[in-house]
Amino acid sequence: MPPRKDVDAAASVPAFYGAELRWKRENAGLTLQELAEGCFYSVAFLSQIEMGERRMPLDFARHADQLLDTDGFFERRCEDARKARRAGHAEYFADVVEQEKKAQFIGEWAPTLLPGLLQTEAYARAVVRATHPLELAEDVDAKVSARLSRASVFEDPRTPELWVVLHESLLRQPIMGSQDMAVQLNHVAELARRNRIITQVLPLNAGAHPFMIGTATLMSFAEAPPLTYTESLHSGELIDDPALVRQYMASYDLLRAAAMAPRASLAMIESAAEDYRNDDEH
Repeated sequence: MPPRKDVDAAASVPAFYGAELRWKRENAGLTLQELAEGCFYSVAFLSQIEMGERRMPLDFARHADQLLDTDGFFERRCEDARKARRAGHAEYFADVVEQEKKAQFIGEWAPTLLPGLLQTEAYARAVVRATHPLELAEDVDAKVSARLSRASVFEDPRTPELWVVLHESLLRQPIMGSQDMAVQLNHVAELARRNRIITQVLPLNAGAHPFMIGTATLMSFAEAPPLTYTESLHSGELIDDPALVRQYMASYDLLRAAAMAPRASLAMIESAAEDYRNDDEH
């Protein structure tokens, strides 16, 4: 049996409440399986809450309060943890940000927008402003800053392994000025050139492929089950059902097989960046 891991309760608000949940559960003499009975969450999910890796859903907080006789403690504090996890991100995306910091592998399918991990400030700002046209400037700044901060995962020279499949239309459709587009595509190319990411382009003439509907982010971990995240305009879902995650991974493998090889993809990205530079010069 692997050694027990203790969470640093001072690391964050979610870590504090996760540690408190574990203490209350163990003090009540309950196992994680017994805590999971009567709620809709798996033992693995509850374990991640106790480790401060997942935020505590409100319905589970109420369940824990009732089972552990904590007089509404977790329900009252659930909002504190929720606010702490957002930090400039949409609420439904907060858990993804935490998980990608721990991932060993991240696979992205990007049909309409470059992945947030690869966005430059200009690109992120254009996206945020387009989706929040009436947002206050300081709120836009907070969202852009939060998105850019995710690139800190690249400070580790090896982990996570990031594999990105981009639709060719992303290279051809400018969402900002030509110079900014050139800088953005060069940023992606530079990460690929220094072997920090693997990038493939799905060409316009690829025909039918497994991901004609929706986006997908797949994450695998050293000591936790894999996850898949899908997103639409104003919502997202983090999927941990093992059978469903396997289906997404199989579809992603087929998508990679349908895309151009990494070397040819890099050449296409660099060519598109050069086209934008030339547009700016004329």
